[in-house]
Amino acid sequence: MKSESWDQVITLLNNQQDAVALRALMGALLTHEERKAIGSRLAIMQALLAGDETQREIAHRIKVSIAKVTRCSNCLKTFSDAEIAIIQPI
Repeated sequence: MKSESWDQVITLLNNQQDAVALRALMGALLTHEERKAIGSRLAIMQALLAGDETQREIAHRIKVSIAKVTRCSNCLKTFSDAEIAIIQPI
């Protein structure tokens, strides 16, 4: 994806006034499967950061492959403290 295309997406997301508008935009931009994948990725990362479950337990609970959990774990290892703070559980 070209940087300017991604910047347009970020600008469009940023211009939404509330959660209802943001939900509608994401519904228009992403398929059901893409929304599900993003939600799963966030849930995996938050579970890994919480540290209460093994990777296998996370995979079982979220119903994803262990490979997907491992990829998220490897990705988290490259994150700065600021990036980790952004995805910490709400």
